[in-house]
Amino acid sequence: MIEVVIWGASGHAKVVADILRSADGVSVAGFLDDQDLSRRGERFCGAEIFGGADALDALWERGIRHAIVAFGDNVRRVEAGSRLETRHFSLVRAVHPAATIAIDATVGEGTMVAAGAVISSSARIGRHVIVNTHASVDHECVVEDGAQISPGANIGGGAKIGRHATVGIGAAVIEKITIGANSIVGAGAVVIDDVPPNVLVVGVPARIKKYLVVPQS
Repeated sequence: MIEVVIWGASGHAKVVADILRSADGVSVAGFLDDQDLSRRGERFCGAEIFGGADALDALWERGIRHAIVAFGDNVRRVEAGSRLETRHFSLVRAVHPAATIAIDATVGEGTMVAAGAVISSSARIGRHVIVNTHASVDHECVVEDGAQISPGANIGGGAKIGRHATVGIGAAVIEKITIGANSIVGAGAVVIDDVPPNVLVVGVPARIKKYLVVPQS
C-alpha cells in the first residue's frame, strides 16, 4: 500500500483525495496546510492535517515517501512540488478512473486528471498540471508544467498551453493556438489567435483585458 500525503487542504484537495482513494493500493496518509498552521491535528476529508511544510521531516521518518500538491495557485503548486522532490518525496499522479487518456499520451508527475477529462493521442501533459472535470485536450497538444485546464474547457489539436497558464471554465482554444506562460483565458472565452505571456484574455473572440503582474517562480 502506497501512502500519499496531499499538500493542500481545501476543496481541490478533496477532489485529489477522492481520485487517489479510487486507485488500488493507494491510501491518503493525510494533508499539509501552509495557509493556516492552526489546523494542525484537525481532521479533514477523512484524514489528519499534519501541519505545514515543517511536518515533512516527521512524515519521512514515518516512512511516507509519496506526495502530490493539490491547490489551485499554479506558481505555488510547482514550487511546492520542487520542495517535495528536494526532500526526496516521489510525486504521484492522480488520474480518475473515469478519465480517458490515449495510450500514446504522456502525463507528468504530480498532475491531476479529473473525472470525465479526455486527453487525446500524442498529447503531452507536463508536471503539476490540473486537467479538471470534463476538460478536453485534443491530439498533439502540449500543456506545460503548472498549467491548469478548468472544468469543461476544450483545447483544440496541436495547441500549446504555456507554463503556469490557466484556461478558464468552459473556455475554448482552437487548434494550433499558443497560450503564453502565466496567461489566463477567462471563463467561456473563445481563443482564435495566439495569446502572449502574462495577460488576461476574455470574450468571444478573446481579446486582452489586462496585463498581469506575475510572481517570480
